Amino acid sequence: MLDFKTVYECNCCLGCKTLHPQVSIINLESPNLEQDAVKFEFYAILLIEECPDSCCCCGRKYYDYSNATMVFLTPGEIFRMSENNTLPNKGYLLAFHPDLLFRTSLNNHIKNYTFFSYKKEEALHLSQRETAKITCCLENIEDELHHPIDTHSSTILSRHIELLLDYCTRYYERQFITRENKNKTLLDKMEKLLEHHIASGQLQNGIMPDPKILSEELRLSPAYFEDLLKFETGKTLEEYFQLKRLETAKRMLLQKDCMPTIIAKQLGYPSVQYFSLILKKITGFSPSEYRYSHN
Repeated sequence: MLDFKTVYECNCCLGCKTLHPQVSIINLESPNLEQDAVKFEFYAILLIEECPDSCCCCGRKYYDYSNATMVFLTPGEIFRMSENNTLPNKGYLLAFHPDLLFRTSLNNHIKNYTFFSYKKEEALHLSQRETAKITCCLENIEDELHHPIDTHSSTILSRHIELLLDYCTRYYERQFITRENKNKTLLDKMEKLLEHHIASGQLQNGIMPDPKILSEELRLSPAYFEDLLKFETGKTLEEYFQLKRLETAKRMLLQKDCMPTIIAKQLGYPSVQYFSLILKKITGFSPSEYRYSHN
């Protein structure tokens, strides 16, 4: 494995001139790396311009755009394009060290760009128009890199990077829309997993659904799963499950033999008083009032 500890090392190995010690845009036409994988000790954004249809390593399907693909890597992450290629045969690499962001606005919220935690198979696939916009952002960064370094350099470079990331946020949301049918299938599977969790009796022991376990069942990264659920439902997993658990409680209340104490215990509520309070807050009825009003 090739370990790039600095942007300078990355430039030297990939044949690029170092214009700034903490930022670089590298053309990936002919990386010719002998190593099987590469590790970046800094943020790395790959714009892949050639990802053949036979190559599914970045998760592109028939319902995705195919003009270009983007992958986002956090410091310390290991990347391998495919079995035959360590890096793409054509494209660009934007590398920037976390220290560049010191005392910039991006430093305070770069963690909000959750796609840095996505798997490679959850890459962003761009249309021609989107690719042109991303290329324009890279050109702006490149232009600033050719300016002599001064006290404004870090601020201006970080703002150009932030703008690029904002466009990527927009395009990922568009990708959720173009994957609407696939997303519905995933959410249907999630529903069944949550129903199984409720029926299994684990709630009695206080065991709530684990986002990590659910995402593994769906073959998604936890970050992608949470973002997908938030986009499709407007809720986090915790919020979504609380409403689903309450819907189950409401159905159980309509059964003659299900007392509020039993329901509260089976569904993992701390006490029957807490369950009554939640039901009253959501429906406006206490358990006995809810049962009476529906019978």
